[in-house]
Amino acid sequence: MLIRHGCEITVNCMQDTPLVCMLSARPELDPLLRGTATMSTVPPEPISIYFDLFGNRCRRLVAPAGDLTIWNDATIEVAREPDRVVPQAREIPVAELPDECLVFLMGSRYCQTDLMSQAAWDMFGGVAPGWNRVQAICDFVHQHIRFDYQQARATRSAFEAYGEGVGVCRDYAHLALTICRCLNIPARYVNGYLGDFGVPAVEPMDFAAWIEVYLEGGWYTFDPRNNVPRIGRIVVARGRDAADVPLINSFGPHILKSFRVWAYEVDSAA
Repeated sequence: MLIRHGCEITVNCMQDTPLVCMLSARPELDPLLRGTATMSTVPPEPISIYFDLFGNRCRRLVAPAGDLTIWNDATIEVAREPDRVVPQAREIPVAELPDECLVFLMGSRYCQTDLMSQAAWDMFGGVAPGWNRVQAICDFVHQHIRFDYQQARATRSAFEAYGEGVGVCRDYAHLALTICRCLNIPARYVNGYLGDFGVPAVEPMDFAAWIEVYLEGGWYTFDPRNNVPRIGRIVVARGRDAADVPLINSFGPHILKSFRVWAYEVDSAA
């Protein structure tokens, strides 16, 4: 299936302000792009690209004083298949994990494993290790947190989400991956585009956050917010938590004036 995806974001800065943006699909998805992927600004500003420690594509620019609109648009071909479900996948002992997984066992800015460890083991220490334990964690988080855009808070941590029982998709992801890490299961934070394919449409569309967990056979997608396999995920960035993968990181104050996201299927003939 072909998915056109992108965003249009307008910010206002009081003075010239450096920005780093993560809005495009991950570099390993480039062979799946069809046509020309575009990222531009109004007014036009020079943009440079670098890749961070996690392999995410980052774009640097300087927003001038006043309004700046960022436009990102691309079409990608992905399989019309839901997220893989592998109930037989085992947990891997820490001593046998690949080196690159170890960082995803540790606490991070929004994922305080030290504060959540006792609760995690109390709730899930007795559950048989493996895929089903990770799914049990996602089931718990899905039921424990009440989704509420009006109560979104950029500084809310996993421990606070656990205590408050409310949040948005990033809070679901932070709590689930923190519990996984407490149980010595590598887990990383993912954000990206997720259109409403095969499910009722929700407006307005937004970027989505989910997690990937390392089990026997590699990294697998889990989504504690939606908690069902979904079609058409387009990964933008991966990291330890949301602090590693902000959509826009501004080195100075800015005001968000407008925000629009799209991800919809297009006709392959067109």
